[in-house]
Amino acid sequence: MDFLDQLHALSARMSKQIINIQTEEATKTAFVMPFIQALGYDVFDPTEVVPEFTADVGSKKGEKIDYAIMTDGKPTMLFECKNCRSNLHDVHASQLRRYFHVTEARIGVLTNGSNYIFFSDLEDKNIMDKKPFMEINLLDIDEQLIPELKKLTKSSFELDQMLSAASNLKYIREIKAYLENQLLKPTSEFTRPIITEVYTGVKTQQVMEQFGPIIKQAFISLINDRINNRLKTALVEQPEITKKVDEAETEKNQKSYGIITTQDEMEGFYITRAILRQIIDVDRIHYRDAKSYFAILLDDNNRKTICRLHFNSASQKYISFLDNDKKEKRHPISGLNDIYNFTDQIKTATEALMSA
Repeated sequence: MDFLDQLHALSARMSKQIINIQTEEATKTAFVMPFIQALGYDVFDPTEVVPEFTADVGSKKGEKIDYAIMTDGKPTMLFECKNCRSNLHDVHASQLRRYFHVTEARIGVLTNGSNYIFFSDLEDKNIMDKKPFMEINLLDIDEQLIPELKKLTKSSFELDQMLSAASNLKYIREIKAYLENQLLKPTSEFTRPIITEVYTGVKTQQVMEQFGPIIKQAFISLINDRINNRLKTALVEQPEITKKVDEAETEKNQKSYGIITTQDEMEGFYITRAILRQIIDVDRIHYRDAKSYFAILLDDNNRKTICRLHFNSASQKYISFLDNDKKEKRHPISGLNDIYNFTDQIKTATEALMSA
Protein backbone atom coordinates (compact mmCIF):
# COMPACT_ATOMS: atom_id res chain seq x y z
CA MET A 1 0.00 0.00 0.00
CA ASP A 2 1.55 3.31 -1.08
CA PHE A 3 1.52 6.51 0.99
CA LEU A 4 -1.65 7.97 -0.56
CA ASP A 5 -3.50 4.68 -0.15
CA GLN A 6 -2.54 4.62 3.54
CA LEU A 7 -3.93 8.12 4.00
CA HIS A 8 -7.18 7.24 2.23
CA ALA A 9 -7.52 4.10 4.37
CA LEU A 10 -6.96 6.17 7.51
CA SER A 11 -9.48 8.74 6.26
CA ALA A 12 -12.12 6.05 5.65
CA ARG A 13 -11.58 4.56 9.11
CA MET A 14 -11.66 7.99 10.69
CA SER A 15 -15.02 8.80 9.07
CA LYS A 16 -16.54 5.74 10.73
CA GLN A 17 -14.86 6.08 14.14
CA ILE A 18 -14.87 9.80 14.83
CA ILE A 19 -18.40 9.82 16.24
CA ASN A 20 -17.25 7.48 19.02
CA ILE A 21 -14.07 9.38 19.96
CA GLN A 22 -14.66 11.54 23.04
CA THR A 23 -11.25 12.38 24.52
CA GLU A 24 -7.84 13.71 23.55
CA GLU A 25 -6.18 10.43 24.51
CA ALA A 26 -8.57 8.47 22.31
CA THR A 27 -7.88 10.92 19.48
CA LYS A 28 -4.13 10.31 19.79
CA THR A 29 -4.52 6.54 19.86
CA ALA A 30 -7.09 6.23 17.07
CA PHE A 31 -5.92 8.92 14.66
CA VAL A 32 -2.62 10.63 15.45
CA MET A 33 -0.50 7.54 16.07
CA PRO A 34 -1.67 5.88 12.83
CA PHE A 35 -0.88 9.12 10.96
CA ILE A 36 2.65 9.17 12.38
CA GLN A 37 2.99 5.53 11.38
CA ALA A 38 1.83 6.41 7.86
CA LEU A 39 4.74 8.87 7.76
CA GLY A 40 6.98 5.86 8.31
CA TYR A 41 7.92 6.35 11.96
CA ASP A 42 7.66 3.53 14.51
CA VAL A 43 5.44 4.86 17.30
CA PHE A 44 6.55 1.96 19.51
CA ASP A 45 10.26 2.76 19.15
CA PRO A 46 11.24 5.46 21.71
CA THR A 47 14.35 6.30 19.69
CA GLU A 48 12.07 7.43 16.84
CA VAL A 49 8.90 8.66 18.53
CA VAL A 50 8.88 9.98 22.09
CA PRO A 51 5.43 10.47 23.66
CA GLU A 52 5.12 13.13 26.36
CA PHE A 53 8.43 14.68 25.36
CA THR A 54 9.71 17.08 28.05
CA ALA A 55 9.99 20.69 26.85
CA ASP A 56 10.70 22.92 29.86
CA VAL A 57 9.60 26.49 29.19
CA GLY A 58 11.33 29.14 31.34
CA SER A 59 10.38 28.67 34.96
CA LYS A 60 7.81 26.05 34.00
CA LYS A 61 9.36 22.64 34.42
CA GLY A 62 7.96 19.34 33.22
CA GLU A 63 6.06 20.80 30.26
CA LYS A 64 5.18 18.00 27.86
CA ILE A 65 4.71 17.90 24.10
CA ASP A 66 2.47 15.02 22.95
CA TYR A 67 4.93 13.48 20.48
CA ALA A 68 8.45 14.27 19.31
CA ILE A 69 9.90 12.68 16.18
CA MET A 70 13.58 12.03 16.83
CA THR A 71 16.57 11.93 14.49
CA ASP A 72 19.99 11.03 15.87
CA GLY A 73 18.68 11.59 19.38
CA LYS A 74 17.38 15.09 18.66
CA PRO A 75 13.78 16.24 18.09
CA THR A 76 13.06 17.23 14.49
CA MET A 77 9.27 17.38 14.55
CA LEU A 78 6.81 18.13 17.38
CA PHE A 79 3.14 17.11 17.54
CA GLU A 80 0.70 18.99 19.77
CA CYS A 81 -2.61 17.10 19.83
CA LYS A 82 -6.12 18.19 20.75
CA ASN A 83 -9.45 16.40 21.03
CA CYS A 84 -10.92 15.54 17.61
CA ARG A 85 -13.94 17.66 18.58
CA SER A 86 -11.74 20.74 19.04
CA ASN A 87 -11.52 23.53 16.52
CA LEU A 88 -7.84 24.40 16.26
CA HIS A 89 -7.13 28.08 16.86
CA ASP A 90 -4.42 30.55 17.85
CA VAL A 91 -4.40 29.59 21.54
CA HIS A 92 -3.40 26.03 20.64
CA ALA A 93 -0.77 27.33 18.20
CA SER A 94 0.64 29.60 20.93
CA GLN A 95 1.10 26.58 23.18
CA LEU A 96 2.99 24.72 20.43
CA ARG A 97 5.04 27.88 19.79
CA ARG A 98 6.29 27.90 23.40
CA TYR A 99 7.45 24.29 23.14
CA PHE A 100 9.00 24.89 19.73
CA HIS A 101 11.17 27.70 21.06
CA VAL A 102 12.96 25.53 23.64
CA THR A 103 13.75 22.53 21.39
CA GLU A 104 15.88 21.96 18.29
CA ALA A 105 12.87 20.92 16.23
CA ARG A 106 12.25 22.82 12.98
CA ILE A 107 8.78 21.43 12.25
CA GLY A 108 5.75 21.84 14.55
CA VAL A 109 2.43 20.11 13.94
CA LEU A 110 -0.86 21.13 15.53
CA THR A 111 -3.60 18.53 15.11
CA ASN A 112 -7.02 17.37 16.25
CA GLY A 113 -6.52 14.02 14.56
CA SER A 114 -8.19 14.92 11.29
CA ASN A 115 -6.71 18.35 10.58
CA TYR A 116 -2.91 18.70 10.55
CA ILE A 117 -1.40 22.21 10.53
CA PHE A 118 2.34 22.42 9.85
CA PHE A 119 4.60 25.24 11.07
CA SER A 120 8.31 26.00 10.81
CA ASP A 121 10.70 28.83 11.67
CA LEU A 122 11.17 30.34 8.23
CA GLU A 123 11.15 33.97 9.37
CA ASP A 124 13.22 33.79 12.58
CA LYS A 125 15.21 30.70 13.44
CA ASN A 126 13.96 28.82 16.50
CA ILE A 127 10.82 30.99 16.66
CA MET A 128 7.79 29.30 15.19
CA ASP A 129 6.11 31.28 12.44
CA LYS A 130 2.66 32.67 13.17
CA LYS A 131 1.35 31.35 9.87
CA PRO A 132 1.56 27.66 8.86
CA PHE A 133 3.17 26.49 5.64
CA MET A 134 0.77 23.61 5.05
CA GLU A 135 -2.59 22.31 6.26
CA ILE A 136 -4.08 18.92 5.44
CA ASN A 137 -7.51 17.61 6.40
CA LEU A 138 -7.61 13.81 6.28
CA LEU A 139 -11.39 13.88 5.97
CA ASP A 140 -11.05 15.89 2.76
CA ILE A 141 -7.61 15.16 1.37
CA ASP A 142 -6.13 17.67 -1.05
CA GLU A 143 -4.06 15.34 -3.22
CA GLN A 144 -2.04 18.26 -4.60
CA LEU A 145 -0.34 18.48 -1.19
CA ILE A 146 0.58 14.79 -0.94
CA PRO A 147 4.01 15.17 -2.61
CA GLU A 148 4.84 17.89 -0.08
CA LEU A 149 3.58 15.85 2.86
CA LYS A 150 5.63 12.91 1.61
CA LYS A 151 8.77 14.98 2.16
CA LEU A 152 8.08 14.64 5.90
CA THR A 153 8.11 10.84 5.79
CA LYS A 154 11.01 8.98 7.37
CA SER A 155 12.28 7.66 4.02
CA SER A 156 12.27 11.09 2.34
CA PHE A 157 12.98 13.54 5.15
CA GLU A 158 15.83 15.96 4.36
CA LEU A 159 15.68 19.05 6.56
CA ASP A 160 17.11 21.56 4.09
CA GLN A 161 14.87 20.36 1.26
CA MET A 162 11.88 20.33 3.58
CA LEU A 163 12.49 23.89 4.74
CA SER A 164 12.88 25.07 1.15
CA ALA A 165 9.60 23.38 0.21
CA ALA A 166 7.96 24.79 3.35
CA SER A 167 8.98 28.31 2.35
CA ASN A 168 7.42 27.90 -1.09
CA LEU A 169 4.26 26.36 0.35
CA LYS A 170 3.85 29.12 2.91
CA TYR A 171 4.00 31.91 0.36
CA ILE A 172 1.78 30.01 -2.07
CA ARG A 173 -0.81 29.72 0.74
CA GLU A 174 -0.59 33.44 1.49
CA ILE A 175 -0.79 34.45 -2.17
CA LYS A 176 -3.80 32.19 -2.73
CA ALA A 177 -5.51 33.64 0.34
CA TYR A 178 -4.80 37.17 -0.89
CA LEU A 179 -6.15 36.42 -4.38
CA GLU A 180 -9.22 34.72 -2.91
CA ASN A 181 -9.93 37.81 -0.81
CA GLN A 182 -9.50 40.00 -3.89
CA LEU A 183 -11.86 37.74 -5.80
CA LEU A 184 -14.52 38.27 -3.14
CA LYS A 185 -13.93 41.99 -2.68
CA PRO A 186 -11.28 43.64 -4.90
CA THR A 187 -9.43 46.55 -3.26
CA SER A 188 -8.49 49.75 -5.08
CA GLU A 189 -4.80 48.90 -4.71
CA PHE A 190 -5.44 45.65 -6.59
CA THR A 191 -7.78 46.99 -9.26
CA ARG A 192 -5.92 50.22 -10.11
CA PRO A 193 -3.10 48.63 -12.20
CA ILE A 194 -5.65 46.45 -14.01
CA ILE A 195 -7.82 49.44 -14.84
CA THR A 196 -4.73 51.30 -16.06
CA GLU A 197 -4.08 48.48 -18.54
CA VAL A 198 -7.59 48.35 -20.01
CA TYR A 199 -9.10 51.83 -19.54
CA THR A 200 -7.61 54.91 -21.22
CA GLY A 201 -9.92 57.51 -19.69
CA VAL A 202 -9.56 59.46 -16.47
CA LYS A 203 -9.54 57.13 -13.43
CA THR A 204 -12.14 58.91 -11.30
CA GLN A 205 -13.50 57.41 -8.10
CA GLN A 206 -16.72 56.57 -9.95
CA VAL A 207 -14.76 54.69 -12.64
CA MET A 208 -12.81 52.78 -9.98
CA GLU A 209 -16.05 51.72 -8.27
CA GLN A 210 -17.63 50.66 -11.57
CA PHE A 211 -14.66 48.44 -12.42
CA GLY A 212 -14.70 46.53 -9.10
CA PRO A 213 -17.59 44.18 -10.06
CA ILE A 214 -16.28 43.92 -13.65
CA ILE A 215 -12.86 42.72 -12.47
CA LYS A 216 -14.49 40.28 -10.06
CA GLN A 217 -16.63 38.85 -12.88
CA ALA A 218 -13.56 38.61 -15.14
CA PHE A 219 -11.77 36.57 -12.46
CA ILE A 220 -14.71 34.19 -12.12
CA SER A 221 -14.99 33.85 -15.89
CA LEU A 222 -11.27 33.10 -16.20
CA ILE A 223 -11.45 30.40 -13.52
CA ASN A 224 -14.51 28.81 -15.15
CA ASP A 225 -12.80 28.85 -18.56
CA ARG A 226 -9.76 27.07 -17.16
CA ILE A 227 -11.91 24.45 -15.43
CA ASN A 228 -13.86 23.81 -18.63
CA ASN A 229 -10.67 23.54 -20.66
CA ARG A 230 -9.28 20.97 -18.24
CA LEU A 231 -12.50 18.99 -18.42
CA LYS A 232 -12.41 18.99 -22.20
CA THR A 233 -8.78 17.86 -22.13
CA ALA A 234 -9.68 15.06 -19.73
CA LEU A 235 -12.43 13.91 -22.07
CA VAL A 236 -10.04 13.85 -25.03
CA GLU A 237 -7.46 11.91 -23.02
CA GLN A 238 -9.83 9.12 -21.96
CA PRO A 239 -8.48 5.69 -22.97
CA GLU A 240 -9.55 4.66 -26.48
CA ILE A 241 -11.41 1.63 -25.21
CA THR A 242 -13.55 3.83 -22.93
CA LYS A 243 -14.23 6.16 -25.82
CA LYS A 244 -15.36 3.26 -28.04
CA VAL A 245 -17.64 1.87 -25.33
CA ASP A 246 -19.17 5.32 -24.74
CA GLU A 247 -19.70 5.84 -28.47
CA ALA A 248 -21.26 2.39 -28.88
CA GLU A 249 -23.56 2.97 -25.90
CA THR A 250 -24.59 6.39 -27.22
CA GLU A 251 -25.25 4.99 -30.69
CA LYS A 252 -27.32 2.16 -29.24
CA ASN A 253 -29.40 4.59 -27.19
CA GLN A 254 -29.96 6.86 -30.14
CA LYS A 255 -31.06 4.07 -32.44
CA SER A 256 -33.11 2.02 -30.02
CA TYR A 257 -34.70 4.55 -27.71
CA GLY A 258 -34.28 7.96 -29.26
CA ILE A 259 -31.96 8.96 -26.41
CA ILE A 260 -29.08 11.34 -27.10
CA THR A 261 -26.21 11.49 -24.61
CA THR A 262 -24.86 15.04 -24.74
CA GLN A 263 -21.35 16.30 -24.11
CA ASP A 264 -22.60 18.21 -21.03
CA GLU A 265 -23.94 14.96 -19.58
CA MET A 266 -20.61 13.19 -20.17
CA GLU A 267 -18.69 16.10 -18.63
CA GLY A 268 -21.04 15.96 -15.64
CA PHE A 269 -20.28 12.24 -15.37
CA TYR A 270 -16.53 12.84 -15.36
CA ILE A 271 -16.84 15.64 -12.79
CA THR A 272 -18.71 13.22 -10.51
CA ARG A 273 -16.02 10.57 -11.02
CA ALA A 274 -13.35 13.14 -10.14
CA ILE A 275 -15.19 14.01 -6.91
CA LEU A 276 -15.57 10.35 -5.94
CA ARG A 277 -11.98 9.41 -6.72
CA GLN A 278 -11.12 10.36 -3.14
CA ILE A 279 -13.31 7.64 -1.64
CA ILE A 280 -13.82 4.89 -4.24
CA ASP A 281 -12.30 3.18 -7.27
CA VAL A 282 -13.74 5.23 -10.15
CA ASP A 283 -14.14 2.07 -12.24
CA ARG A 284 -17.19 1.38 -10.06
CA ILE A 285 -18.90 4.56 -11.27
CA HIS A 286 -21.13 4.11 -14.35
CA TYR A 287 -23.90 5.95 -16.14
CA ARG A 288 -27.15 5.17 -17.90
CA ASP A 289 -28.97 7.71 -20.01
CA ALA A 290 -32.75 7.95 -20.20
CA LYS A 291 -35.15 10.28 -21.96
CA SER A 292 -35.82 12.40 -18.88
CA TYR A 293 -32.53 12.17 -16.97
CA PHE A 294 -28.91 10.99 -17.01
CA ALA A 295 -28.27 8.61 -14.08
CA ILE A 296 -24.87 8.13 -12.41
CA LEU A 297 -24.73 4.72 -10.74
CA LEU A 298 -22.61 2.67 -8.38
CA ASP A 299 -21.54 -0.70 -9.83
CA ASP A 300 -23.73 -0.15 -12.91
CA ASN A 301 -26.76 -0.99 -10.77
CA ASN A 302 -30.02 0.89 -11.40
CA ARG A 303 -30.92 0.43 -7.74
CA LYS A 304 -27.74 2.24 -6.69
CA THR A 305 -28.29 5.72 -8.05
CA ILE A 306 -25.72 8.24 -6.81
CA CYS A 307 -27.36 11.20 -8.52
CA ARG A 308 -29.21 12.21 -11.67
CA LEU A 309 -28.49 15.02 -14.10
CA HIS A 310 -31.43 16.71 -15.78
CA PHE A 311 -29.80 18.52 -18.69
CA ASN A 312 -32.43 18.07 -21.40
CA SER A 313 -34.21 21.36 -20.75
CA ALA A 314 -32.81 24.36 -22.59
CA SER A 315 -33.94 26.74 -19.86
CA GLN A 316 -32.76 25.12 -16.60
CA LYS A 317 -30.38 22.32 -15.55
CA TYR A 318 -30.83 20.27 -12.37
CA ILE A 319 -28.94 17.74 -10.27
CA SER A 320 -31.08 15.43 -8.15
CA PHE A 321 -30.68 12.90 -5.35
CA LEU A 322 -32.94 10.10 -4.11
CA ASP A 323 -33.89 9.92 -0.43
CA ASN A 324 -34.42 6.72 1.57
CA ASP A 325 -37.92 6.40 0.14
CA LYS A 326 -36.56 6.76 -3.42
CA LYS A 327 -38.19 10.17 -3.73
CA GLU A 328 -36.25 12.50 -5.96
CA LYS A 329 -35.23 16.00 -4.88
CA ARG A 330 -34.00 18.34 -7.61
CA HIS A 331 -31.57 21.21 -7.17
CA PRO A 332 -31.22 23.85 -9.91
CA ILE A 333 -27.71 24.51 -11.23
CA SER A 334 -26.49 27.16 -13.62
CA GLY A 335 -23.77 25.06 -15.23
CA LEU A 336 -21.35 22.16 -14.93
CA ASN A 337 -19.14 23.87 -12.35
CA ASP A 338 -22.06 23.99 -9.90
CA ILE A 339 -21.83 20.19 -9.57
CA TYR A 340 -18.81 20.79 -7.30
CA ASN A 341 -21.16 22.59 -4.88
CA PHE A 342 -22.77 19.20 -4.21
CA THR A 343 -19.52 17.36 -3.42
CA ASP A 344 -20.61 16.42 0.12
CA GLN A 345 -24.00 15.12 -1.04
CA ILE A 346 -22.43 13.08 -3.85
CA LYS A 347 -19.94 11.51 -1.43
CA THR A 348 -22.61 10.88 1.21
CA ALA A 349 -24.95 9.21 -1.30
CA THR A 350 -22.12 6.99 -2.56
CA GLU A 351 -20.96 5.99 0.92
CA ALA A 352 -24.55 5.08 1.84
CA LEU A 353 -24.82 2.84 -1.23
CA MET A 354 -21.45 1.24 -0.49
CA SER A 355 -22.52 0.32 3.03
CA ALA A 356 -26.02 -0.83 2.05
